[in-house]
Amino acid sequence: MYVGVDVGGTKTLVAVLTDKGVIVESRKFPTPRNYHNFLLELRHCLAQFEHTDYLAGGVGIAVSRYNRDKGMAYVFGNLPWHDVQIQHDMEKVLKCPVVIENDAKMASLSEAMLLKGKYSRVLYVTISTGIGYGLTVDQKIDPNIGDAGGHAILLEHNGKLEKWESFASGKAIVERYGKRAQDIDDEATWKAIVRDLKLGFLELIAVMQPDVIVVGGGVGAYFERFQDLLITELKQYETPANPIPVIAKAQRPEEAVIYGCYDLAKAVFSTMPVVKKKAHAKAA
Repeated sequence: MYVGVDVGGTKTLVAVLTDKGVIVESRKFPTPRNYHNFLLELRHCLAQFEHTDYLAGGVGIAVSRYNRDKGMAYVFGNLPWHDVQIQHDMEKVLKCPVVIENDAKMASLSEAMLLKGKYSRVLYVTISTGIGYGLTVDQKIDPNIGDAGGHAILLEHNGKLEKWESFASGKAIVERYGKRAQDIDDEATWKAIVRDLKLGFLELIAVMQPDVIVVGGGVGAYFERFQDLLITELKQYETPANPIPVIAKAQRPEEAVIYGCYDLAKAVFSTMPVVKKKAHAKAA
C-alpha cells in the first residue's frame, strides 16, 4: 500500500492506494493554520484508516521555498508555516519513507502519466486557493521550474505590477465576486475572470512552450464553464513562434495531487526492500 497526502491551503486530502494505484480509502479535513495542529489532525485522520502499513508515501504541498536535500520547508504559498522539517515530520507521522514535492508538480506528473505517448511537455496549472504550476517532460518533473507558482509571476494589472495569484486565484475570485467558482454561471463574470487568467497563461506559454496545458484545482474543476472563453482570448495573441497549445481540463481534478504522490513515491521507493523500509520508519 501507498499513502498520499494533498495539503491545500483550505483542505487536506489523505488517501491510501494499492500497488496498482487504486484508491481504497480517503478522508478530508480542513487544513489547520497552525502547523503543530496540522500534524495532530493528520495523525487522527490516519488512525481512522483500515490500512495502516505503507511501503512509501508522497506529500504534495504548496511550498514556495523548499530545500529538498535537507527536507526543510521555509515558506508556504497559502499557509502561515515557516521553517519546518517537513520531511522528518511526515515520515514520523506516516511511518514510512516519504517524498515531498510541490503540489502542482505532483499533479503535473499525475496528469502527464495519463497523457503518456501523446504529449511530451505537459504544463499543469492549478487554480485553487492560490495558483500553482508544474512542468513535466516525458513523465519526469522538470527540476528547473521553481515552486513559487502564482506568487512569482508579476503582471501589469490595473496599472501596476501585481502577483498573478493575488488577482486571479480562487481566493481572489471569492473576494471580488462574493462567489466560489461552482456558484458562478453567468458569462459576464467568467469573461472578467478569464481576462485576469489570460495574463498569466500567456506568460507561462511563452516561457514553458508546453505541448498541452492541463487545468485543475478548485476553479479548474469547472473548466468547462470558461474553457472556450479562455481559448478565444489566448488565440488573439498566437504567433507562429508562440503557438497556443491544447488546453484541457484535468482528468482527475480533485485527486490529481494524490495520484501524483503515488506516482512519484512508487518511482522513488518501489525497489526499496521491506526490511529497509521498516528500519527507515523506525528511525523516523
